[in-house]
Amino acid sequence: MSVVDHNAIELAPRISEADVADYFALLKPRVMSLVVFTALVGLVIAPGHVHPVLAITALLCIAVGAGASGALNMALEGDIDALMSRTANRPIPRGRITSPEAMAFGMTLAFFSVLTLGILVNWIAGSLLAFTIFFYVVVYTMWLKRRTAQNIVIGGAAGSLPPVVAWAAATGSLSVEPLLLFLIIFFWTPPHFWALALFRSDDYARAGVPMLPVVAGPDATRLQILLYTIVLVAVAAAPWPLGYFDAIYGIASLILGAGMLALAINVYRRRARAESLRATRKLFAFSILYLFALFATLALEVAFRAIAPTIW
Repeated sequence: MSVVDHNAIELAPRISEADVADYFALLKPRVMSLVVFTALVGLVIAPGHVHPVLAITALLCIAVGAGASGALNMALEGDIDALMSRTANRPIPRGRITSPEAMAFGMTLAFFSVLTLGILVNWIAGSLLAFTIFFYVVVYTMWLKRRTAQNIVIGGAAGSLPPVVAWAAATGSLSVEPLLLFLIIFFWTPPHFWALALFRSDDYARAGVPMLPVVAGPDATRLQILLYTIVLVAVAAAPWPLGYFDAIYGIASLILGAGMLALAINVYRRRARAESLRATRKLFAFSILYLFALFATLALEVAFRAIAPTIW
């Protein structure tokens, strides 16, 4: 009869159950798609000509950098994710991937995305990408997320930088236009995520995350959503009268802004639980459409101007 060495079994390295889908989930692909799209618009509106290979390289590096941020975020927040119904099915809470594995994966992606962008494109873009990853992982995830209700306001700067990185990749410099895109995303982030936090407030409370609805209550959150939406609509429309973007974008920003503002007002007014949940879900869903449509309009305006220069 053989003798089982239980100590050896306990000390044996765990065999990872992860597959490609699990590692792909670490990249937060839905967030990555928004990052890549806003970066693409930053490339499109940049002056001059960018070689297609360099443009594709820049977008791939930005995408991989965003994925690295997502993986590192999940590696650091496995305990929180396990307590929230929205995130409990992620690879780390399910035991498919360990936090050290996710950390190693994220660090590898971060290193090579920054190095590749710096060497093959330029180091201004590479440095900005490195700062974006650092800000999201260290400033937002490690410092702000668990400490302040303003986590998403300050931390939103990381998600606002991709078009700036892309502009720098195309031009090797910075200018007013990408900073305007930065401000649009920056002021879009609080109403977008606070709408989510309102109908997921039980999740955040259970996980001990001090999101605004948990700390200040739903009424204060509704007011903040409305105030930030008013600022967002003004900031998004401002580039048109300032002469940075043209009429197609300006009119679209006003139409989309009116829709965003109407839904924010509806969230502010609806206080009964069932009505409030419906209102916040509508605002959250429309906010994603708002940002995609606004940036798509800007890209189409630039493309139309290139095709029909005599009209402009």
